[in-house]
Amino acid sequence: DQGHDAIGRTFVFKDFNEAFGFMTRAALVAEKMDHHPEWRNVYKTVEVVLSTHDAGGVTALDIALAKTMNAIAG
Repeated sequence: DQGHDAIGRTFVFKDFNEAFGFMTRAALVAEKMDHHPEWRNVYKTVEVVLSTHDAGGVTALDIALAKTMNAIAG
């Protein structure tokens, strides 16, 4: 999105199964946090963008979810 700040990362995994497993685990955490990423998956790559639309930028929730996703990815 344009017009607000965001943080992003591209994760590259061994294969599609590993990438989808990451997305599944991250989705469970995101649902518990009630904070959902913008992301897209192509084969073994997952592109993630985090921002809080209501706040117009990056908040503590985005940072927390990013740290959790980094931990899940290893």
